[in-house]
Parts: sequence; C-alpha cells; structure tokens
Amino acid sequence: MQVITQSPGALRLFALSLLARLPLAMMSVGLLVHVEGLTGSLAPAGLVAGTFAASNGIGAPLLGRVIDRRGQTRVLLAGAAIAGGALLTIAALPASAPLGALVALAAALGLAFPPVGACLRALLPTVLPDEASVRASYAAESAILEVTWIAGPPLVLLLGSAWSTGGAMALAGLVLLAGTTLFAAHPASRGWRPTGQPRPAGGAMRSPGMQTLALVLFAAGWLFGSVEVSVVAAADELGHPGVSGVLLGIWGAGSLLGGLVAARLGGGARTAAGLAVILAVLTVGHLALAGASGNLLALGLVLPLGGALIAPMFATVFSMVDAATPAGTVTEAFACLNTAVAVGAALGAVSAGTVADQAGAGTAFGLAAAAGLAAALVATVRARTLA
Repeated sequence: MQVITQSPGALRLFALSLLARLPLAMMSVGLLVHVEGLTGSLAPAGLVAGTFAASNGIGAPLLGRVIDRRGQTRVLLAGAAIAGGALLTIAALPASAPLGALVALAAALGLAFPPVGACLRALLPTVLPDEASVRASYAAESAILEVTWIAGPPLVLLLGSAWSTGGAMALAGLVLLAGTTLFAAHPASRGWRPTGQPRPAGGAMRSPGMQTLALVLFAAGWLFGSVEVSVVAAADELGHPGVSGVLLGIWGAGSLLGGLVAARLGGGARTAAGLAVILAVLTVGHLALAGASGNLLALGLVLPLGGALIAPMFATVFSMVDAATPAGTVTEAFACLNTAVAVGAALGAVSAGTVADQAGAGTAFGLAAAAGLAAALVATVRARTLA
C-alpha cells in the first residue's frame, strides 16, 4: 500500500477503479434477488444471473481487444453507457415483464460491462516508478478488491430490504456510470495509447505462458466457487444458515490481510516454482476446511488462513502477464484471466453444490482442495512456459 499512497495519481486511479467495480460485486447477489422478486421463482432468476455471468465472460476479452487497438477512453465510456442503461432498465421493469426481455438485458449488461480491472492493471506500469512497485501494487490491488466483494452483497441485500431490490439495482447502475466515467477521465487512462504493433493471430491466448496462467486461474476459480457453496452447505448442516455470509466475509478478510502483507513484502513470488508453492499452500489451507466443517468455531478460524494466499496468488500471476503475453494484447490478456477465474468459479459452484447435496460439506471442501492441487500441478508441469 505504501507505494500507492506515495503516488497521488495511482491512489486516485485505484479508488476510482474500486468504485467502478463495486456494482459487479453487488450484482453477484442483487440480480438473483431482484429477478426472483419480479418473477416469483428462483429458476428464471438463475437463468438471468447465469446469462449475465456468461455474457460478461465473453464480452470482457472482446472489449479488452478493442481497447488494445483503440485506447481506453471511448471504449470504457461506451461500455458504461450500454451496461448502465441495461441495468437501469432491469431495475425499472415491472413484475409483468417477459423473461425474454430480462435475459436480453442481462446479456447486454454482461457483454458491455466495462473491464476496468484489466484497464487498471494495464495502466499500473505507466503510473508507478519501477517493476518492484508494480509487483507490490498487484498484491495491494488484489487485496483491496476483496473489500468490494465483502461489502457488495450485504450492501445490495440491505438496500433491497430497506428500500427495494429495483432501487438497489438502479443505484448499482448509477455507480457503474459514475465510477467508470471518472476512471476513464483520469489522465493516465486518457493518455494510455496502444503499442501500434499488429495484433498477432490468436491474440493474447496464443502465448503458451498465457495459456498456463489461464489454466492456473481457471483451477483457482474452481476452488473459489467450490468454497463459496461449501461454506453455505456447512452453515446449513450446522443449523446456522444465517452465518454463511459472515463466514465468507471472514474468508475474504483473510485474503485482504494476506494481500496487504504481500504488498508490504514487495508482491508475490517471482518464478513458476514460487507460484506452485503458493498454490500448494493455498490447497493445504482449503483442505483443512474439510476437517473443520463440522464445527462453526473451527470453520471460522481456518477460513482466514485458507484465504490468506488468495491475493498473493493473484499478484504473482498478474506480475507474469507482461512477460507472457504477446505485445499489444495486455488489456485483452488481463480480461481473459478474469474470464478464466469466472468460468472456473461457476463450474466449481455447480459441482460443489452437487457434491454437498450427496456427500456433505466436508467432501465439497475436498473438491475445492483438489482444484487447488490441479492449479499447483499446472504451474509445475508447465513451468518452462513462464520462464
């Protein structure tokens, strides 16, 4: 954090990026709750939320590719206008609105959602003085981003109960418009220019190094999605379903603290072997949750330990992107990695839900640990691609 606070421009850029990305954390739960209220059923709500997640996974790399060619300002502003408009329309629709309209709006929202996180990471080398500062900033950014995921879901649920779910979604749309516009107006974002080099065939993912990083984050995302569902299942089994949100917040707090420590120490690991070690420790920490799942106190104590390596893992991966990606594809590369995490998390949530129903939360936590082990093996076996 120190290197960020010493650079006023970088600090403001960070703050604006968090504001622009807060709506994404709000929508993870908000869309589901709002559409369930409109339709009276969880099935169509799941369809709308799933449509948003899938379209965002497709749209982010495409927008990143356009940014690498055209610059950030116009693409971010256009994306914010379309996505913000779609979200405000969803918020204003009456209960009689057809499901097809909700699905179409969710698709537009996901496809156009501005990839502010990818843009921020592409900008950091231009606003910080040296490579060490950039590495530390990746750890800090990964840690601070946890704040949005800790605060976003409770915020939208609180607004939904105190006001209305439509009002909460409208507020998220306004924050999206304001945050993205302010970020795009920052001198660093306005001044960022493409390299001018021709885009290689296959784009960012043609690089073996990028393929390795995407596989690692896909497996890590599977772990995250599995843990989220497993925590809810464990709380249900223990007869305290209401504490699942608190437990997930504790898990996120562990990542926040781990990232701040990593930033203080100069970032994450610097080699593929170091990444594999971080992933192995991450796996062990989450495997311990399987043994702790039968006791609420034990679960609360182990969760922050398991989460402590999440932000350092992200920092390590992000610091490898510049060397791994072809020239002129850096924004697309960061967006592809975000998509890899999101797809892995979605599949992890589905698989953990099935396992938890059939074999209990402890076994579902074991599935999460297996995904972490797969990530560590990928980093080890494909280490040469990251040299």
